[in-house]
Amino acid sequence: MKIGMSHGAGGGIMQGLISDIILENLKNKSVNGGVGLDDLDDGASIPMEDYEIVVSTDSHTVDPIFFPGGDIGTISIAGTVNDVSVMGAKPLAITNAMVISEGFSGEDFEKIIKSMDAVCREAGVSIITGDTKVMEHDKLDKIVIATTGIGIVKKGEIKRDSGLEVGNKIILTGSVGDHGISLMSYREGFGFETDLQSDVAPVWCMVEAALKVGGVTAMKDPTRGGIANALNEMASKSGVGMLIDEEKIPLKAEVIAASEMLGLDPYEVANEGKVVMGVEADKAEETLEAIRKTKYGKDAQIIGEVTDNVHVVIETLLGGKRILEAPIADPVPRVC
Repeated sequence: MKIGMSHGAGGGIMQGLISDIILENLKNKSVNGGVGLDDLDDGASIPMEDYEIVVSTDSHTVDPIFFPGGDIGTISIAGTVNDVSVMGAKPLAITNAMVISEGFSGEDFEKIIKSMDAVCREAGVSIITGDTKVMEHDKLDKIVIATTGIGIVKKGEIKRDSGLEVGNKIILTGSVGDHGISLMSYREGFGFETDLQSDVAPVWCMVEAALKVGGVTAMKDPTRGGIANALNEMASKSGVGMLIDEEKIPLKAEVIAASEMLGLDPYEVANEGKVVMGVEADKAEETLEAIRKTKYGKDAQIIGEVTDNVHVVIETLLGGKRILEAPIADPVPRVC
């Protein structure tokens, strides 16, 4: 087998690589009975006496490194903070390792560092340690950033992506497809007359608002593979199905137009500032209103509910029903 781009793009092919090679060959995959690598959640946990430390790690290879709405620095912090957040943990700290190509612009490097600092300050986290390496100019595409996020949550209050229960409502915190479609449009040089930008942003404010209401059973940030992958992964791990109302899924007109031109399904492309969460039915409306009052949650919607079916079924805009399959891979490579 040779590793291809699709092995790093989310979806079924990447899951196969992780299961068949990584998980098969690693023996120690959890600490103190916490969430570990076998769980394949957005992060892991280390239970202590009264709290659990939540850890998540990411490497970032986005192309281009500067895109509408952000850059590789923005996404490196927000993406990792978000993985910690959807575990129900308050993000505290970031470790940061960078591999830079020889000849990389010092001015661009400073812009990236400033972007990282801006997101850290917004999210209330600190970069506390790191590492910097330089490689020969023909050995690396510009810059790669690897970040690890650390958060904390009271013991027993971790939110796994496998916690859905029949009857839960599904909340989506905003419009989908913004990141993947805007980045692809920009990358390919299409001259869309639009202000469409990536949605890259830290989601802790929305998560915190929902947790204060109570009733959240599961969360996931729909990055690679989009909401199609996130919804299917949550349903499969929880042993349930979903019935999703397509009319309730927030989609910008610019995303719809660009998706049609590019031949992409916005449900399958990455988002970098959204959360999919399961919420107890009697808390759903209150949770929705709490999310809508936050900086990034004004377009949040209840898009469906958890069923005892084995599939994620979507009620289409035309009134029919279809199964929403998990994608084989994200159709837009190197989006994060």
